[in-house]
Amino acid sequence: MSRGKNVLAFVMAGGEGSRLNPLTAERCKPAVPFNGKHRIVDFVLSNLVNSEIYSIYLLVQYKSQSLIEHIRSSWTMTRFIPQHFVTVVPPQMRHGPEWFQGTADSVYQNIHLIESFKPDLVVVFGADHIYRMDVRQMIEFHEKTNAAVSVATLPVPLSQCDQFGIVDIDDSHRITGFVEKPKTTQPMPGSSTHALASMGNYVFNADVLLEELKRSREMGESDFGKHILPRMLSTHKLVAYDFATNEIPGTADYEEHGYWRDVGTIDAYFEAHFDTLGATPKFRMTNPDWPIYASTDPSESAQIEDGIIHRSVVGSGSIVNGARLDHAMLRRAVNVQPRAELEHCIVMERSVIGAGARVRRAIIDQDNHIPAGETIGHDIERDRERFHVTASGIVVVPAGYFKARAVPAVAGSGELQQALLAGRPAPMCMPSIGKALAAPAANADQRPGATVRLAA
Repeated sequence: MSRGKNVLAFVMAGGEGSRLNPLTAERCKPAVPFNGKHRIVDFVLSNLVNSEIYSIYLLVQYKSQSLIEHIRSSWTMTRFIPQHFVTVVPPQMRHGPEWFQGTADSVYQNIHLIESFKPDLVVVFGADHIYRMDVRQMIEFHEKTNAAVSVATLPVPLSQCDQFGIVDIDDSHRITGFVEKPKTTQPMPGSSTHALASMGNYVFNADVLLEELKRSREMGESDFGKHILPRMLSTHKLVAYDFATNEIPGTADYEEHGYWRDVGTIDAYFEAHFDTLGATPKFRMTNPDWPIYASTDPSESAQIEDGIIHRSVVGSGSIVNGARLDHAMLRRAVNVQPRAELEHCIVMERSVIGAGARVRRAIIDQDNHIPAGETIGHDIERDRERFHVTASGIVVVPAGYFKARAVPAVAGSGELQQALLAGRPAPMCMPSIGKALAAPAANADQRPGATVRLAA
């Protein structure tokens, strides 16, 4: 990136995420947890900060409280450098009593932020995807091609064209056509199975963006993909940036090149988690050269009393006591009790898996106390009567569905056993227990905190 350029970023974090329901029943899509201690929004913010773009406005709308709290606790930039900030911006309604009507309208409602900042370039990125990207390389391409707007692109199967903006390009990467979410489309050159899709990440010359935002307001337009970009094809140079050319330092040979996942559905969200597991994952969460930053975590290390653990993540403050974990993703302060079995599961904060419970192909949202002996994912018809179940059979247990029960007195157990039964992490002052103590990984500030990875 040209070091003299002044770059301002807008992150579209207002997505309702209805296809992720019930995970989005009480939170917006960018605030949905991912992996051991991240949230989906952490990926775009990490990419921007790693790309030395430090002036970031996060535009929020639906059910944004948990996202606001996450940004406040995890993304506080130093107050001594004025242009280093991640600031949450809800609808200001400066131009009428309206919430954001679309991506372009959300930026227009905050046009004063662009005018006061006076950037050379404005990057507009989505907050809904799992990936790494060096935005500096896209900006260099933007400047090299003398474009007014650059659109990050990648191939998608023709069957998914109705989920993306589809672009046509010429031999010089200039965009000649842009259709938002068509029902059908022609394949891209050189392929019979894929079309070229917009990733929803844009680089604008600031003066062009200001001009087009004002024009779109006059014309009653509200969205970049539906309105502004297609209209600009006849008046400005728009180019397609090939995401496949983006190189990330520290990427391992075994990782999927150009990994990018839209986790807008339960199935896609579920599968993306397991892309991060194992000794040779498709997407490695622990790249120290391009970290995905997460929330600070004061919890103690995870504790393993006994059990069989295969290709799983055990979050900080969690306790596994004589259980079997196979492709399990435990976030913070999860308690898995004796003889419990978890197979291809995601279990979120402060949940308890009771003794002898069997759970497979399920997402357990936070604050659930699964009763002893309960089965989830083994009888889909019974599960459909209680929970949301996808067509592929993934069961989603909403937050707090299973309430905590009173903790009985246990003779000779002491404070530790009471904590285990209640699903609380062991007290900070308590000695480590069992046969293995999961210590924080090296360079924990650049990794998923104290998450431990154990493989058979």
